[in-house]
Amino acid sequence: MKAVLSIAGSDSSGGAGIQADIKTIAAHKLFAETAITALTAQNTLGVAGVREVEPTFVAAQIDAVFDDIRPDAVKIGMVSSAAIIEAVAERLAAHGARNVVADPVMVATSGARLIDEDAVAALRARLLPLADVVTPNIPEAEVLCGFPIADEAAMERAARQLLGMCGGAALVKGGHGANDANDVLALPNGTVRWFRAPAVDTGNTHGTGCTLSSAIACGLAAGKGMAEAVAGAKAYVTGALAAGLNLGRGSGPLDHMWAWGGR
Repeated sequence: MKAVLSIAGSDSSGGAGIQADIKTIAAHKLFAETAITALTAQNTLGVAGVREVEPTFVAAQIDAVFDDIRPDAVKIGMVSSAAIIEAVAERLAAHGARNVVADPVMVATSGARLIDEDAVAALRARLLPLADVVTPNIPEAEVLCGFPIADEAAMERAARQLLGMCGGAALVKGGHGANDANDVLALPNGTVRWFRAPAVDTGNTHGTGCTLSSAIACGLAAGKGMAEAVAGAKAYVTGALAAGLNLGRGSGPLDHMWAWGGR
């Protein structure tokens, strides 16, 4: 069985972060491993608190995983400080991690900020160069690239610019328009591919980005090419949104096990 390591924060409500990643990896019939970077007290209404894990202990978790059940892919989610980013980058480089998917989590679905200002510079300098693909949404891509993104031309420009920051491909995620959820993937060979889909009519989108990035990691771990992994992940997330799970009083979680039926 292929293994996927998620390096991310814990979501006490179970809809995003480590919990969403474990469910996604299990749904793809792969083995989930974790290195927790932070504990959050949150639910569908928002984030009530965040406790960071000591960077040395984040590093110890990564070492423990690689020293025993080596992951075939790594997904990086919430890394909220420059010190944690440095620890993650140093250990992944030391272990020669492959198929690294970096989801630059900066703001929760509820609007709560999840990363320090100084961590953004560390993200650019230390973590993105290790990534085989980086998967920002539009607001995150605007922070990383430094210009507003209001249309598809700007999305494509951002994806191409991100190629210069990361070690592989760049996927800029749409989903902010009223009628579409179109994403653009820029590949290292200079080609660009659009993944187009209508927007799913739901307010329950908590953990969508976490789920997509971990699903991409699953595809890469299984030996798929980058474009195929992205296409499969997008289809999986679309199905999880369309399944119509409705939990909580705010932006609820996806149905990660939708393809298995039984609900």
